[in-house]
Amino acid sequence: MPVFTRSALFGVVLPALAALVPLQAAASDKGNPEAKRIVAVGGTITEILYALGAGERVIARDSTSTYPAEVVQKPDVGYMRALSSESVLAQKPDLILSEDGAGPPDVIGILKASEVPMVTIDTPPDAKAIAKKIEDVGAAVGLEGKAKALADNVDAELASLSKDVAAVGDKKKRVLFVLSMAGGRIMAAGKDTEAAAIIELAGGINAAPEITGYKPLTDEAVIAAAPDVILTMQRGNHAAKPDEVFALPAFQSTPAAAAKALISMDGLYLIGFGPRTPAAGRELASKLYPEIVKP
Repeated sequence: MPVFTRSALFGVVLPALAALVPLQAAASDKGNPEAKRIVAVGGTITEILYALGAGERVIARDSTSTYPAEVVQKPDVGYMRALSSESVLAQKPDLILSEDGAGPPDVIGILKASEVPMVTIDTPPDAKAIAKKIEDVGAAVGLEGKAKALADNVDAELASLSKDVAAVGDKKKRVLFVLSMAGGRIMAAGKDTEAAAIIELAGGINAAPEITGYKPLTDEAVIAAAPDVILTMQRGNHAAKPDEVFALPAFQSTPAAAAKALISMDGLYLIGFGPRTPAAGRELASKLYPEIVKP
């Protein structure tokens, strides 16, 4: 009997399954208004579904889906970039709704080739794209009217924030978003990231524009970035402590350390780019410029 490696096996199975994809895609393109057993993959997708009043139709979610609080009581199918087809399909979904970037690719290939409709929503790190994201989710579950109303409201709130932030003028602060400080190594956000986008939305300047994505910075690079403020994500209910952060050698000579300027916010709220983004951007702006932008 021949022995198949994992890669060889997928080389045989996936092409055969791929023949089913056009049928699945056609069903998804028509929308899925009757879907009652949705597996939501991606925290922002889940948040939008709840905002549209479709929370009761979500029967499982991935580990990044933590808002609203009641969703964490539902089965967890794993981290969105490390899914298994078995864990997702075991929920007996009638729709899989996912952010782009879910994976791994072989698992997504199997899910797309299954009999279950799967819709992938584009999620660029851009406030201007939130409305379309909401409308795409609405179209996928047959709630176009509610989605349009929510999208219009988000756009109006973003416009109001933009007007208020414009008053900052040339007083913009340099903000360094720190994803991780494990082992004293600074992992920061560069351009083309959600963190850079929320900093800009709040009237700040990303202090690490020379890197793309989330990358480690040397101590010298952190010092050269000269951040006025350090921005981090809360870990659960625990915010970073200024004394711990500014004890790191990389930060000690920065303007942020001199002012003990540290802001910690919930990660999904801060960089999810969903319905709560206008509120998150306003909260960040009010912390950066309390005399100019009000909560």
